[in-house]
Amino acid sequence: MFVDTVTLTLAAGRGGNGVVSWRREKFIPKGGPAGGNGGRGGSIILQADIQVLSLQDYRNRRLIKADSGQPGGGNLRQGGSGEDLILKVPCGTLVKDARTQEILHDFTQDKEKWTLCQGGIGGKGNNCFKSPTNQAPNICTEGTYGESKDVELELKLIADVGLVGFPNAGKSTLMTQITHVPVKIGAYPFTTLHPNLSYVQFDDFSRVLVADIPGIIKDAHENKGLGIAFLKHIERSSALVYVIDISGFEGRDPIEDFEVLRNELSAYNDEMKNKPFIVALNKIDFEGAAEQVERFREYYPFSPSTLFEISAKEDIGIPSFLEAMRALAQAESKHY
Repeated sequence: MFVDTVTLTLAAGRGGNGVVSWRREKFIPKGGPAGGNGGRGGSIILQADIQVLSLQDYRNRRLIKADSGQPGGGNLRQGGSGEDLILKVPCGTLVKDARTQEILHDFTQDKEKWTLCQGGIGGKGNNCFKSPTNQAPNICTEGTYGESKDVELELKLIADVGLVGFPNAGKSTLMTQITHVPVKIGAYPFTTLHPNLSYVQFDDFSRVLVADIPGIIKDAHENKGLGIAFLKHIERSSALVYVIDISGFEGRDPIEDFEVLRNELSAYNDEMKNKPFIVALNKIDFEGAAEQVERFREYYPFSPSTLFEISAKEDIGIPSFLEAMRALAQAESKHY
C-alpha cells in the first residue's frame, strides 16, 4: 500500500539515573563514594533511503520510543546507553510539526540523516559530588527525559520525470512498457490509485526515475476526482511528460485535455508551468487518430520537437520517445 502521509509521536529515551554507592573492600577502611553515572537515552534519527518508496511502515504506528539508558552501578560502573533508533524514510519526505505545520526538515538526498529527538542525559552518581569539603556525598541525580515531538511525515516524490494525464490516457500502459514493472491496467477511469515509481534503464546503464501520477481531471486543484492528494507528487519532478489520448475514442478533445492539464498544474502551483516537458500523443494505432494528430500539431503552441506520436500498447514510437525523455531528464539534472 502506498502511504504518503502519517502523523507520529516520537519520544527519545530517558537517561539512566545515577546511584549512591560506597566502596567497601578489605583493608580499605575509607573507600569513599563509588556511585556510577547513568547512561544516556537513545535518540531518534531519521534517515533518507532511496530504496524506501513510501511511508507504509508507519501506517499503523502512532507512538515510537527509543531505548532508555541504564542506571549506574557500584564501583563507578557507568550505565549502558540506550540504542539510537534510526527510522528510514523515502527521499522527498517533509518533516512537519503536527500542530503548527512548520517544516522542520526536508529529506532530498539518499543516506541523509537528521536527529529529530535527542536522548536524555544520564544522571550523576555520588562520586561526581565528592570534594575536599564533602568527602562522603550522599546524593545523586536522575537522568533527564528525552525529547518528544508530534510530527507529520509527508512524502513528495522526487522523480526525474513525472507522467501526467487524464484517466485512461494510457500512462500505466506506458509505464509498464518502458520500465518492465507490472502496473495495474484497466479499461476504466482511475485504475491507478497511487503513484508508481520505477527506473527506466538504458543500454549504457544510465537510468531515469519515472513517476506515474494518478489521473488528473478538471478542477483537481479544488480536490475533485482524486484531488490534490497526488498533485503534490508532481512538484518535485524535474521534468514532465504529458500523456494525451489522441484517439478521440471516448469523445475527448486532445487539445482541451492538454489545456486542462496545464491549467490544473498551474492552479495548484504556478511554478509547475515552467517545468520542461514533452508531450506523448498516445494511442495512434486507433482508427481516426491520424486526423487528431494533425489537428493537435496545428494547434500546438510549443516547439514541434517536443511532440512524440506513440502507442504504448503496440510499442510504436517508444525508442525515440525514450531518448527524448532521457535527454530532458539529463539536461535538468545538470541544473542542480
